[in-house]
Amino acid sequence: MIRLTPVVRNIIIINVIIFVLQNVMPGVTNLLSLWNVRSDNFMPYQLFTYMFCHGGFFHIFFNMIVLASMGPVLESFWGQNRFIIFYLFTGIGAGVFNVAIDFFFLDSPSFGLMMGASGAIYGVLMGFGMLFPNMEVMLLIPPIPIKAKYLVWVLGLMTLLIGGGNVAHLAHLGGIIFAFILIRYWRSQGGSYF
Repeated sequence: MIRLTPVVRNIIIINVIIFVLQNVMPGVTNLLSLWNVRSDNFMPYQLFTYMFCHGGFFHIFFNMIVLASMGPVLESFWGQNRFIIFYLFTGIGAGVFNVAIDFFFLDSPSFGLMMGASGAIYGVLMGFGMLFPNMEVMLLIPPIPIKAKYLVWVLGLMTLLIGGGNVAHLAHLGGIIFAFILIRYWRSQGGSYF
C-alpha cells in the first residue's frame, strides 16, 4: 500500500486541482503551460507552472502514480525541504533544458505548448535509482519486478530513442540530467544525506 508523505501528497493535490481547473476553465491550460520561447505567449513563470498542468487523464494518472510510488521514499530519506527543492529543481530544470535545446540547437520549434510533471517525475526516477539502485520496483505493465538502477536506464533510453508525438522527450532527459547534477552536488558537499 502506498503511504503518502506530506510534500508528495500536496504536490498530487495541486496537480489534481489544476487538472480539474483545466477541464472547467480552458484558459487555465494556455495560461500555465509552457509555450515555446519563440511564441508571443511565452512567459518566464511558465517554467514553473507548466509542471502542474496535464494533457489528459492518463497523463496525470501515470505521473502521479510514479510520484506516489517513489516520492515518499525520497522525501523520507531527505526530509521535506530537500525533497521539495529536488522536485522543483528537476521540474524547472527539465523545462529550461527543453527550451534551451529547442532555441539554440534546433532550426524550427520542436514544441508549441508543453505541460506535465514528467520532467520532475523523471528526476524522481533518477534520484531513486541513484540512491536506492538495488531496490526492486514492481512495474504496472508488465507486472514484473525490476531493480531501480535498471528502470532508470530503460526509461532514460526510451526517452532518447523514441521521438515525435506529443511527448516532450527533451524535458524527460532534462529531468534526468538535473537530478544527476543536484545529487552529485549534494554528495560533493558531504553531510549525512549520502
